[in-house]
Amino acid sequence: MKFTFYWLLFCPLYLFAQPVADQKFIQETATIHASAQGLPEGKVSRITFIGSSPVADIAGKSVRLADSRWIAASSAKPAAAPAFPNIPGTKILSFTSFQDGYALGCDDGLYLYKAGSKPVRVFPENEKYSWSLRNVGALVTDAKGGLWIGAKEGIGCLNAGKWKLFTGNEGVPYNKFTCAALGPDGVIWFGTERGVIEVEKDQFRYRFSRRWLPDDHVNTIAVQADNGTAWIGTDKGISQISRTPISLEQKAALFTKQVEERHNRMGFVAQSHMTEQFNIATSQLAISDNDGMYTSMYGAAQAFRYAATGDPEAKMLADRSFKACKWLVDITHEKGFPARVIVPVDWHQDVNAENSHENNLRRQEEDPMWKDIYPRFPKSKDGKYYWKCDTSSDELAGHFFFYGIYYDLVAKTEAEKQAVREVVGDITDHLVRHGYKLVDHDRKVTRWGDFSPEYLNSVYGYDQKGLNSMLMLSFLNVAKHVTGDKKYDREAQVLRDKYSYHINAMHPKEFFPPENVVPWDNNLCLMSLYGLINYETDPSLLLMYRQGLEVAWQHISKQKNAFWDIIYAALADGFTKQADQKMFDNKGLFPENRLYASKVVKAHYKGNYRTDFILDNLQKVPLDLIGYTMDNTHRLDVVFDRSPMQEKNMGWRVDGYALPIDERGHVRQDRDAFALLASEGDGHDEHEGTFFLLPYYMAYYHGLLGNSTTVPTGK
Repeated sequence: MKFTFYWLLFCPLYLFAQPVADQKFIQETATIHASAQGLPEGKVSRITFIGSSPVADIAGKSVRLADSRWIAASSAKPAAAPAFPNIPGTKILSFTSFQDGYALGCDDGLYLYKAGSKPVRVFPENEKYSWSLRNVGALVTDAKGGLWIGAKEGIGCLNAGKWKLFTGNEGVPYNKFTCAALGPDGVIWFGTERGVIEVEKDQFRYRFSRRWLPDDHVNTIAVQADNGTAWIGTDKGISQISRTPISLEQKAALFTKQVEERHNRMGFVAQSHMTEQFNIATSQLAISDNDGMYTSMYGAAQAFRYAATGDPEAKMLADRSFKACKWLVDITHEKGFPARVIVPVDWHQDVNAENSHENNLRRQEEDPMWKDIYPRFPKSKDGKYYWKCDTSSDELAGHFFFYGIYYDLVAKTEAEKQAVREVVGDITDHLVRHGYKLVDHDRKVTRWGDFSPEYLNSVYGYDQKGLNSMLMLSFLNVAKHVTGDKKYDREAQVLRDKYSYHINAMHPKEFFPPENVVPWDNNLCLMSLYGLINYETDPSLLLMYRQGLEVAWQHISKQKNAFWDIIYAALADGFTKQADQKMFDNKGLFPENRLYASKVVKAHYKGNYRTDFILDNLQKVPLDLIGYTMDNTHRLDVVFDRSPMQEKNMGWRVDGYALPIDERGHVRQDRDAFALLASEGDGHDEHEGTFFLLPYYMAYYHGLLGNSTTVPTGK
């Protein structure tokens, strides 16, 4: 008994903490109700409740929800509005009970009114703002007696005689208000002409576009007191936004199920296509340009899952992904050349007709570097499949990223390890044999598969010099690690000594001009840095590559992308451990500049990342991964990127960071989060859950989720 007491007394508290993976946060999901669910056409003017069942008034009709269908209902007439005195020259837009009277929102300001006295105009003011209000379209009081207003100037709250005032600078996204409602737990909902705004603990969430609403013009909001579900009436239907407690592990299980049910094509993982816009029931399997990369990423997710949890399902899925990726290599014209895609010959699309010689020539009119190769889908030797050629660096980066992880974390038997050695050796040998090029069935290099010194030092390849130099060195490092063959070290030595590939790798991707910058290069870059750095043993090179990692990271550190954050964090933490082990204390490092090593260690000893950003991104990845068009260019809380030659409609929130992932068009974690106007299929494509699963399980494996007794809110 005493032993137990003392053990409990001195045992660290974190041993009793609930892992973050199992902690609950609030996940919001939207269900759209329209004519398909029995809702009449027309403007939804009012929503009330009979018990917990919503009743909607639409174009003079009343309907209620019963068993997922809207049926006719009798609706109580709305209570008559109180009689307010006439305020000359103004129009009342909104009102609510407040203290012993009413607050009146008018087109020319805010008035407080008590029976028997004249309305008094109020001018909100605090240490930062002084407002003469206009168009006060929304008013509501909270559980503490505070008065919330939505006006042209922004959002305000009057409590105990003091005002809190919020504009776009504080995160208010829009200011044409139509209504407001109080939810449980202090959540305030504002309706606007372009979506709804949730306010919780002075933070703002913006719900607009078809991801969240059937139409952006909001007329009425009613919130269930028991569970916080908001029913939002628009001009074209109703949105039911539910707030459900969920853990990251539960979310991962849902996304694994989603991938397996709708995104697994012969072991390959990619987006699916819906024949009817927004209707997931019409989803059909599709192909991407980079099935190898996306399958590799799914396989890596399951490999990290297996290493972190030991779940046998994870090993099975990682094994299947490895076999699919290896099949891409085994099916082609030459040993070691990976295909982009494999489809059966009876595939529903005529893939070669879509990529005819004539179509290639038309593509070259806009893109002179487009490769005219036919067939783009050669037939396999057994005649059962077509495989897509013109393979790119995207595919290679995915393959090598996955193979190293799979070899280290999943392959247990000698047969499993030998299979990895063979495929890694085959691909690397193909590249070396052809002078660091991917050579297609036409005996010419592919469009994006040239890593040769001649190309990178040419007018055509100069902009890829840093990235492709680093990629090639990474491929060789992975090959040396997996196969144990020192010939790959010798190849890397030649590229460093003769062509300075390691110097090029210190600037591992382009940042300017914008026309040379594509967001998926961030994926290639960081995934390949993972293999390059993890399998490097030379302290001099590790110092240089750590600088390259920081260069790549700083360009994207404001995007709040969990996948990129985690790769950076894992590699930066590894560098910290190496520095602590005195790996860089050798005075003979860089004899021409004896201060270089200590300077790099001092500058980059600690990684510049935040685990709360990783959690925030993982929590906010929507459960609905349909690609919606979302236009954020009207927002008050964004700053446009005015850099020279920058594309239109690029920008970020006033805090300098990208908009949250559930408020922008991109859900894939390989896109530019600064794109304010974005679409991923305009409601016709559903994207695979890999873009949650990989960062989640990678963070889990690397200990970047941590343990905490504080439950994240998901805000």
